[in-house]
Amino acid sequence: MTTYDLLGETRDVDLGDARIRYRDRGEGPPVVFVHGLLTNGLLWRKVAPAVADVGFRCLTPDWPLGSHEIPVPRADLSPPGVAALIARFLEALDLTDVTVVANDTGGALTQLLMTTNPERVGRVVLTPSDSFERFLPPLFAGLSPLARIPGGVGLVTAALRWRWLLKTTDFLWLAKHPVPGHILDAYLLPSRRSAEIRDDLRRFMASVDNRYTLTAAERLPAFTKPVLLAWAPEDRHFPLWLGRKLAGVLPNAELKTIEDSYAFVPEDQPERLSGMMVEFLRAHATT
Repeated sequence: MTTYDLLGETRDVDLGDARIRYRDRGEGPPVVFVHGLLTNGLLWRKVAPAVADVGFRCLTPDWPLGSHEIPVPRADLSPPGVAALIARFLEALDLTDVTVVANDTGGALTQLLMTTNPERVGRVVLTPSDSFERFLPPLFAGLSPLARIPGGVGLVTAALRWRWLLKTTDFLWLAKHPVPGHILDAYLLPSRRSAEIRDDLRRFMASVDNRYTLTAAERLPAFTKPVLLAWAPEDRHFPLWLGRKLAGVLPNAELKTIEDSYAFVPEDQPERLSGMMVEFLRAHATT
């Protein structure tokens, strides 16, 4: 059994200008996961199975953010374009009353989804995520202009070869606890090995701009469905004040904290996150 097998059966869905690979486990109300930049569905490998096993259908796509396996050269990979891909994924699989669970860059994309195509979304769980002016957070703010320079993305993927750098910085201060080597490889090797995947990564990174999250923030008060903000007080990239700020603009949000974690809560505290999610899902189940 591979690590991916924990997430369920591997399937592909054709969205017209992109083919998205996802894993599907469990039966019941649908839960769709949205990872961030340079990660993939494996980010949820300790969360989705626990949620699926108590009566939910968990779908974990590999979104085209640099750690995916299927190039999407014809897709619009601007943040609004990827948010539209998420909306088309829900439509193509005819998913309704969906719980969307997001982390990091995926949280920014989910906020765009909440304000542009909320029809199929029933509730949302946001773990530490890009929001407001932090898209990207300060440590990574240079990635977008770098991606606009010829060869810039190649420099990024080459730098990420240095395991010592990732280990000494807790995976760039994203995960407080060690991420297994084979998981790091699943995150970082696709863009290193494939020029097409690297070009997908370049197109997304070059288009990142906080005008998208700032515009979404202006519209979030219209999203009245339940939202759980599961934030990590120790996170350096998305401080707790950012979660509080989101709670202030979302009319039906609750903010809860998860200790002993950085931004990658699904990596650092999967059991705590899973339990918090299940409690939230049951409390806000559609009757």
